[in-house]
Amino acid sequence: MAVKIRLRRMGAKKAPFYRVVVADSRYPRDGRFIEEIGIYDPTKEPTVFQVDAEKTKQWIANGAQPTDTVKVMLKKSGIID
Repeated sequence: MAVKIRLRRMGAKKAPFYRVVVADSRYPRDGRFIEEIGIYDPTKEPTVFQVDAEKTKQWIANGAQPTDTVKVMLKKSGIID
């Protein structure tokens, strides 16, 4: 099972809001997920990105791969190197 840390889109049309989730890579973007570990809201000023650092590090240690977008945001927030 390939596990990914990725964004799950929510919110209204033209008003996106994302949840950072851990999901099997075979499931659809907005489909089933294993655990929710944070939020990302690009509509706010400044942009809101909040994740549970301990859970994120634990999932990465267990083999979960963050997507490119999530990886950039985790590096900016200082959670991963």
